[in-house]
Amino acid sequence: MASDLRACARDARRIVVKVGSGVLSGRAQGLDAAVIARLAREVAQARAAGREVLIVSSGAILAGRQRLKLSGRPSIELKQAAAAVGQSRLMRTWEAALARSRLTAAQVLLTSDDLKDRERYLNARNTLLTLLGLGVVPVVNENDTVAVEEIKFGDNDGLSALVAGLVDARLLVLLTDQPGIFTADPRKDPSARRIAAFAPGEAPPALGAAGPLGTGGMASKARAAAQAAAGGIAAVIADGTVPGTLSAVLAGEEAGTFFAPAERPPAKRRQWLAFAARPKGRILVDAGARAALVERGKSLLPTGVKGASGTFERGDPVGLYEGGREFARGLTNFSSADLARIKGLKTSQIEAVLGSKPADEVVHRDNLAVNAA
Repeated sequence: MASDLRACARDARRIVVKVGSGVLSGRAQGLDAAVIARLAREVAQARAAGREVLIVSSGAILAGRQRLKLSGRPSIELKQAAAAVGQSRLMRTWEAALARSRLTAAQVLLTSDDLKDRERYLNARNTLLTLLGLGVVPVVNENDTVAVEEIKFGDNDGLSALVAGLVDARLLVLLTDQPGIFTADPRKDPSARRIAAFAPGEAPPALGAAGPLGTGGMASKARAAAQAAAGGIAAVIADGTVPGTLSAVLAGEEAGTFFAPAERPPAKRRQWLAFAARPKGRILVDAGARAALVERGKSLLPTGVKGASGTFERGDPVGLYEGGREFARGLTNFSSADLARIKGLKTSQIEAVLGSKPADEVVHRDNLAVNAA
């Protein structure tokens, strides 16, 4: 598996580097400019080697809490206020650090609403690719100032995986304050050992919660790495508190935990459906329809539909459920109102009921993403 890491690192010309709050704090309670300066130098080395680098950086709330002298566990409103104060401080620190290596930084703030909508998703992609084409280093962060529970990514780990897929990156490096994924919590179990690599599709073990400064925790990083790998993007979780870790990963050296990419990832549209799109409603199907979709790659027909919930229009993303569990997502060809009238019918009966037949399929297989098992 180490040879796979070397090959992935050698071939990766476009890289997303996610830096967590536990790294940026330098294990203190505030933003450590020296850590950002050191990481900026490693990014500059990668750029000098002909690579394109995007940074997904936490730390706005951390910097704001430091400036406002907040302690304890602040409310969501205080976190948003801290982000408003801290985001400019965070960006100024990155900008100054990259400028010392003659690199230009660009601030990009996102919420999940920006990526769940297909048009805005493509707009974000075009902006990031244009910045890379200009030789700029995008510094991406969740827009914590306006994000609330209903629209926030929840952590920058998930955001980094989405951004990696958004720009067709070949490698995602998640820098944290731990050496990688272990068989157990090394802080509690001295016999725990680091897992060097996961094969394509291999699931990581159950993992613990976030640290005192972060929001994601190792479980969130593992999910992000696995998501990227499922999309054909190699991923590494490594200790960003150790100088030279990013350079070591890009040199193909064994550092942290490596997630091997899928050999046959789904098409980009299906990746958006699976990972970024937010379903507007649910379509309930029978066991036969589920088997046809999952096992035989068929489209969903009205005859297999048992019901629907939520309000959605033609073209909206929906979740497909059988037995109370979501097994796929897709773009519907019928509104929830029309689907309620044609559920269980044969395709030949659609026009007689609706007065027209916009499609034979409720969800066409080309607009369907089956969830990983």
